[in-house]
Amino acid sequence: MRNLPTKPRVAGTAMSTPNFVLLFAAMLVAAAGNTALQSVMPAIGREIGIADLWVALAYTWSAVLWVAFAPYWAAKSDRHGRKPLILLGLGGFIVSMALCGAVLVAGLNGVIGGAATFAIFALFRAIYGSLGCATPSATQAYLASRTRRSARVTALSALASSFGLGTILGPAIAPLFVLPGIGLPGPLFAFAIIGAATFVAIFVWLPDDAMPRHGRRAGRGAAMSYPSIASPVTGASVVAATSPRTAAPVRWSDMRIRSWVIAGVVSGHAQAASLTCIGFFVIDRLGIAPSGSEGPISIVMMGGAAAGLAAQWGLIPKLDLGPRALLLWGTLIAAVGLGLIVVADDLYGLVLGFAVSSLGFGFTRPGFTAGSSLAVSLAEQGSVAGVITAANGIAFVAAPGVGMLLYGLDPRLPFALAAVLLVMLAIWVRARL
Repeated sequence: MRNLPTKPRVAGTAMSTPNFVLLFAAMLVAAAGNTALQSVMPAIGREIGIADLWVALAYTWSAVLWVAFAPYWAAKSDRHGRKPLILLGLGGFIVSMALCGAVLVAGLNGVIGGAATFAIFALFRAIYGSLGCATPSATQAYLASRTRRSARVTALSALASSFGLGTILGPAIAPLFVLPGIGLPGPLFAFAIIGAATFVAIFVWLPDDAMPRHGRRAGRGAAMSYPSIASPVTGASVVAATSPRTAAPVRWSDMRIRSWVIAGVVSGHAQAASLTCIGFFVIDRLGIAPSGSEGPISIVMMGGAAAGLAAQWGLIPKLDLGPRALLLWGTLIAAVGLGLIVVADDLYGLVLGFAVSSLGFGFTRPGFTAGSSLAVSLAEQGSVAGVITAANGIAFVAAPGVGMLLYGLDPRLPFALAAVLLVMLAIWVRARL
């Protein structure tokens, strides 16, 4: 009797490849949709006529909520089930994107005023910030529960790479959805539809993780940084998901990691501020109309995302640099890139400058992550990974607003001051670490 064919399975797991693809898609859609929105928001704000500062704050509000709620949902997946939380996060993404798109269309067509448009937009973005962060931790926990302990790091790293891929894919395809009749908010509706298709596929085809007789299998997820080209994958969430919990958590003030965390937070603020301002800077530096700026902005952002991922996935493994060297060279390279942005007067110069700065930041985050990890014991890895993830996200709390305030004084100022800050950080790293 011939054996029936079986579905291919992911190495080291009890999960079929199609089911892994569903988890990967859930993470990919959120990251791509978020960065697609980043590429069109400066143009939308200019078209509606709202101050650049309020555009940035309305958008980054969701990042603040993500930082606050991600640990909460990460702790709930085992109690409420992984699949329901995956769907909860995707549902929050879909509803938020659709409602945000609708209110931006209304604002662009003069149905409601600019201030009201962005106040309502911020309210609808809160849905994504508070609920969307449930998906990454739940997908990690789902995969971990079906993976041998020895293979979890590899499997979870493959899943986490979806965020990095999404940061390139989002800006790349966003201009394709700026369609007649809808205009600049088109990418929001497009990703809401893509997200809805992913939601249905997961609801129908992903097996429930409940096991009525024996409970759910062991395996947990961890909070992941806000999906943005300013938050490349560092592996911190993977470490947190695969390490044992400790009774005494590592705190930010711990002398073993304090200097590393300071370096990560400072460099993170420099990157978040420059990312917030870059779309507006492209419009002003190139002297183009907002309605035609989505293409150049997307090109600049794609160049930055690709350079950051090239650093982490290609250069760092080959160069074999230690944490201190990664931080030192990363801050200096990023400072050079920001300097190139300041003096750039065409699209090529802006792409080059943003790519070089992103390449440098692609070194700094793994540098402070590895430095913090190596500073503590094996039993404390999960705890310190939580600190690292929080440090990555906290840059979105104040940096966007400060960056836009400086931008209002002089468009070159946030990039120039960020470059100076990074040079000072490099000097501090050389002296202290």
